[in-house]
Amino acid sequence: MALSEYSVSAWSCNQVAQWLQEEGFGQYVELLCTQHRLDGLSLLALTEADLRGPPLGLTVLGDIKRLTIALRRLQIKNQAQLEELGLAPSDSLPVGLSVGTAGIKRSCDGADGGCNGGDRLCNGSELRLRNSSRSAYNSGEVLCHTHSNGRCRQHLAGRLDPEVWKTVISSIYVFLVFGFTSFVMVIVHERVPDMRTYPPLPDIFLDSVPRIPWAFAMAEACGLILCYMFLLILLLHKHRSILFRRLCSLMGTVFLLRCCTMFATSLSVPGQHLKCASKTYGDSWGKIQRALAIWSGFGMTLTGVQTCGDYMFSGHTVVITMLNFFVTEYTPRTWNLIHTISWVLNLFGIFFILAAHEHYSIDVFIAFYITTRLFLYYHTLANTRAYQHSRRARIWFPMFSFFECNVNGPVPNQYHWPFSKPAFMKTLIG
Repeated sequence: MALSEYSVSAWSCNQVAQWLQEEGFGQYVELLCTQHRLDGLSLLALTEADLRGPPLGLTVLGDIKRLTIALRRLQIKNQAQLEELGLAPSDSLPVGLSVGTAGIKRSCDGADGGCNGGDRLCNGSELRLRNSSRSAYNSGEVLCHTHSNGRCRQHLAGRLDPEVWKTVISSIYVFLVFGFTSFVMVIVHERVPDMRTYPPLPDIFLDSVPRIPWAFAMAEACGLILCYMFLLILLLHKHRSILFRRLCSLMGTVFLLRCCTMFATSLSVPGQHLKCASKTYGDSWGKIQRALAIWSGFGMTLTGVQTCGDYMFSGHTVVITMLNFFVTEYTPRTWNLIHTISWVLNLFGIFFILAAHEHYSIDVFIAFYITTRLFLYYHTLANTRAYQHSRRARIWFPMFSFFECNVNGPVPNQYHWPFSKPAFMKTLIG
């Protein structure tokens, strides 16, 4: 149902939330309507200072200005209600406009003697200014709707466009990287150092902790649980397209770096229990078949895939850590139980990898460090709007600049049921 902008004082919190959604400020519904219970009366009294200062503390300048303009448009249409609230009518006008009309009033009042027609001129000037303010707002709306092939750029700046086509590109990217990684693992297997010539390197953790044969399967089980947790969050998150795009771009980039490190340097196996020896697959077709077997089994021992020589840093640690960070980043801070479970699975997964003696300690440390730093750097840049369009970002981080150029600030953790049935789920989740 369309909202009447001439009876704002009677709006409920839900109607304010609906208005925010219609104006393109859906990411602030939870803050304004759920946390601070903003209804129609308090909406009319809201000012730009309220938006900037505590307890709201909005930080995106474009959103602050657009929301202020939308509020002033409501205040202009509800001047009578503003007077009932005890607010000056001039408060409903833009600051520069109210000062200008006041200046005209003072100049007219100061010309009492020789200004018989001055009152009419003064009133006419004031009327024209007020009309021009209304027409400016209206023309702004028209300009907004006709800008950029009929799409409202200013409203889009306050909205998070899913851009599904970019998500598809990121999926293709990570798909190709995983295929390339599988092929590099085949090449690396041909170059595994002979254990008789190159025994396992000294490692303070592996030398101190006895090997647990079933530990690596438990590490992969921890990764699967984290994967299912993330898939559930992805299903229910309102901005699932952005989440999946970021996961694909980050995962693909880390694994591409892993290809470079394990191809450049071949390490001896970390334990005598690993029956690894250089293996030649013959022609290129044999290598491709082996790479497809690794790729289809996701490189997991649970699916029967056994690999050798893919060291320097651990791919299992990368996956487990990346999933943990996505689960904790894209769930509300109050979900402490989910965050605790996620971190426990991450840390236990890393421990099980080392307890199985499948990787050196430095492999796990490097994997954890690179994954966490890349995740934090990416999200810091993504949440800094000014950096996204800089020339430096386009040169040094072209993929980031491409994927994030239309994402305005942090992604809010909003959830909803994506299907029409069952109805109670849609009501329960939103």
